[in-house]
Amino acid sequence: MTDSIPLQPVRQKKRMDSRPRAGCSEWLRCCGGGEPRPRTVWLGHPEKRDQRYPRNVINNQKYNFFTFLPGVLFNQFKYFFNLYFLLLACSQFVPEMRLGALYTYWVPLGFVLAVTIIREAVEEIRCYTRDKEVNAQVYSRLTARGTVKVKSSSIQVGDLIIVEKNQRVPADMIFLRTSEKNGSCFLRTDQLDGETDWKLRLPVACTQRLPTAADLLQIRSYVYAEEPNIDIHNFVGTFTREDSDPPISESLSIENALWAGTVTASGTVVGVVLYTGRELRSVMNTANPRSKIGLFDLEVNCLTKILFGALVVVSLVMVALQHFAGRWYLQILRFLLLFSNIIPISLRVNLDMGKIVYSWVIRRDSKIPGTVVRSSTIPEQLGRISYLLTDKTGTLTQNEMVFKRLHLGTVAYGLDSMDEVQSHIFSVYTQPQDPPAQKGSAPTTKVRRTMSSRVHEAVKAIALCHNVTPVYESNGVTDQAEAEKQYEDSCRVYQASSPDEVALVQWTESVGLTLVGRDQSSMQLRTPGDQILNFTILQLFPFTYESKRMGIIVRDESTGEITFYMKGADVVMAGIVQYNDWLEEECGNMAREGLRVLVVAKKSLAEEQYQDFEARYVQAKLSVHDRSLKVATVIESLEMEMELLCLTGVEDQLQADVRPTLETLRNAGIKVWMLTGDKLETATCTAKNAHLVTRNQDIHIFRLVTNRGEAHLELNAFRRKHDCALVISGDSLEVCLKYYEYEFMELACQCPAVVCCRCAPTQKAQIVRLLQERTGRLTCAVGDGGNDVSMIQESDCGVGVEGKEGKQASLAADFSITQFRHLGRLLMVHGRNSYKRSAALSQFVIHRSLCISAMQAVFSSVFYFASVPLYQGFLIIGYSTIYTMFPVFSLVLDKDVKSEVAMLYPELYKDLLKGRPLSYKTFLIWVLISIYQGSTIMYGALLLFESEFVHIVAISFTSLILTELLMVALTIQSWHWLMTVAELLSLACYIASLVFLHEFIDVYFIATLSFLWKVSVITLVSCLPLYVLKYLRRRFSPPSYSKLTS
Repeated sequence: MTDSIPLQPVRQKKRMDSRPRAGCSEWLRCCGGGEPRPRTVWLGHPEKRDQRYPRNVINNQKYNFFTFLPGVLFNQFKYFFNLYFLLLACSQFVPEMRLGALYTYWVPLGFVLAVTIIREAVEEIRCYTRDKEVNAQVYSRLTARGTVKVKSSSIQVGDLIIVEKNQRVPADMIFLRTSEKNGSCFLRTDQLDGETDWKLRLPVACTQRLPTAADLLQIRSYVYAEEPNIDIHNFVGTFTREDSDPPISESLSIENALWAGTVTASGTVVGVVLYTGRELRSVMNTANPRSKIGLFDLEVNCLTKILFGALVVVSLVMVALQHFAGRWYLQILRFLLLFSNIIPISLRVNLDMGKIVYSWVIRRDSKIPGTVVRSSTIPEQLGRISYLLTDKTGTLTQNEMVFKRLHLGTVAYGLDSMDEVQSHIFSVYTQPQDPPAQKGSAPTTKVRRTMSSRVHEAVKAIALCHNVTPVYESNGVTDQAEAEKQYEDSCRVYQASSPDEVALVQWTESVGLTLVGRDQSSMQLRTPGDQILNFTILQLFPFTYESKRMGIIVRDESTGEITFYMKGADVVMAGIVQYNDWLEEECGNMAREGLRVLVVAKKSLAEEQYQDFEARYVQAKLSVHDRSLKVATVIESLEMEMELLCLTGVEDQLQADVRPTLETLRNAGIKVWMLTGDKLETATCTAKNAHLVTRNQDIHIFRLVTNRGEAHLELNAFRRKHDCALVISGDSLEVCLKYYEYEFMELACQCPAVVCCRCAPTQKAQIVRLLQERTGRLTCAVGDGGNDVSMIQESDCGVGVEGKEGKQASLAADFSITQFRHLGRLLMVHGRNSYKRSAALSQFVIHRSLCISAMQAVFSSVFYFASVPLYQGFLIIGYSTIYTMFPVFSLVLDKDVKSEVAMLYPELYKDLLKGRPLSYKTFLIWVLISIYQGSTIMYGALLLFESEFVHIVAISFTSLILTELLMVALTIQSWHWLMTVAELLSLACYIASLVFLHEFIDVYFIATLSFLWKVSVITLVSCLPLYVLKYLRRRFSPPSYSKLTS
């Protein structure tokens, strides 16, 4: 079989399993003495600890007070470029090697280091301030003296902490008590795992039964917990109360855990702190922040190594031409110092200052307000992104569900026709002579009544089949108890583990059937006529990822009817409902619109039928072996021949302009991967809705695989598909990466789009790392939640979206934006400009240095290879500073096309992915230009000078300055007024300084006509051919952007 994958030997790769990451365990070893181990935590007694625990502080800084200076200096001098200049400056302390004043070497180096240290210090201070803000958040702690206020950073293992509604959980805790009557609470976890649905959490039963929270300190109890680990979906522990007779022991699971970074969505909770600081689940799932070095900087570093090679070669040639006479080794060193200008020290300064300008321009852009540059060292990365990895919830979507469609088979109601549904419901409940169950007599209204009855049944099913609880809060006018009693509309909020369910219940309220009350055993609905309908909940079958459906059995208190309602995904419901010819087609149509489709069905049960079911159900729940299988079998006995009521379509609203932004990125040659912690169906829906997967593309949903054989078969099946998007779950992904990492990545990289769902935070980072290793291309990660931080920090360029649920991702990112659509402009305009400008700037600075080195080489070879500098003292420093710095640096304002054109033609961005603005070819062209101009100026000066050597310096130096200014003018593509000012200012500075340079230049000579015509001729010969070549090239082989600007 030609398309099968040969079975390779197993690669033992580092797996993202439940072990703490290396950095964490090392830290724990040094601070806690040995490996992390299980712990016993006494309630309210942090002093009774059996081991040392880390402080509960959040720290995103790269350095501390003591490591800052050594760390920054190490990061600077580990690069060949900076180390070379340090050695060069140090060599001037040796008398035999000194070529000029010490300041000519130490001042530029000191300036470079000062700029870097200041920039890093500013970023560290900003980071420290943000961390301090989080660590200073105040919480209430239960103590023997009552409730005391405590900062998040002062919380210890064993403390009893009170967390109010909508407050962030400050540490990993076990849930002990809640103020909610139903004895449970909901958590928002999207900052931890990316899932939008709220999680139900249960308190420890023993502590929830205590009369007051203060009694927690009166009992002798402890929690035994597993060692800190990376797994956010599981927890193992026990709760023991010693002072009861007999001692009470309860097992603890994830249902009792409150992880740091989550937010309580209902009631006030009390918990005991288990893990703090670096042992927090959220922190262990976050990679250590690393200093990111841009690809552009690495390329420049590579070019400087080439220049260094050229420097060594030139020095050796000079000594070889002297036939290695005398102390030739000392001569080599002197030539190395003499030609040290070949590697320009001002290059690093110019590029660093350029980065600061780009960051300032991004912040000031009114089209992307609120954008923050947190890492000013890598703006050029934005111009060369090949893979964009994005989160879904809160990044592509707004995390707001909206009910869009009700489909009854023969008729469908959209947003524009919901008033018809309302009138049907109104007519059912406001005509007492014609109740829903009764058949009408008048033939003219029969059709209307039948439709009303069908709509009513569908709406009632949606209003009853869910896991939503209405909660009442005081609104300043009405207190909570009164609101609950009166079912006050303005005080009601819905709580559920899924925003889809809330959207459905809010919709039934909008059409007239309102859920006003619910507890464990009953539910109350209010009709348009303010009548309260009471239902008893007999059984509830919650939604699971395996069953993909949920059911509820209710008894109508007014009629005694028992009804089994069910809703679920079309794939499972198709086999449960009675035969029909429209379900599959309509589900497909609604899914293509990007709606999340649920099929709603019902079945009426007789009393005996229900009693028989209940007996079998209770029996199945009591069995010890295969309990879940037996329970499922009993429920399935009811799930037959159900009456199909309706389809519902809910949309998770996309953020503004997500579709055009993704299309722009695709046209720019960027492949988009969506990595989300959410469910497979939801992720696929959003991918279609956002046009991440285009309409004419197939989607290959990777089957769930658990072992090597299954992965092998599924990869073979996937290999046969062409041009189709891939959807894969985190579990299958882990199996594939364990056995077939290379093959999987090879196939995935060929896909136009990839969707990874149910991804753990560490898996997201692992995917980023694999993409970097396998493709060698630059990656950009975009996210808004705490679960995206690892991915953002691992990527070459991290972008955080400031979502509704906190700023954790945006604080950890290199760039922070307020909306996903701003990403298009950030990459297409600012990324492209930053890269092109830096490329032009670096090549020009190299050209400037090579020019003067070429002149030095000509000068030395004419004067018998003497190691004597052509220009000394202030001339050499002034050349690369006040005389040419401003015009050359003004290239950071240059642009080849307007920003509107760059946005309109993203294909321009695609050109940059090949790295042509700074390639070996362009570098070689600039080297040849430099050699030509340097040689022309020097030979011209030698030919035209008259009597004194000082005239050579005057003619050649003036020609050199004019040539540089003209070359800047030749390079600029669109003039900015500051560029003109820079050119004129530099020229004025040079003319003005001639008065003070009488040591090097004959002031009387430069005032003569002879000087002027000689300088003009030399400058013309050095620049005119290049102007002609540039004109011819633009005429016969114009670049792509020039067609758009003309």
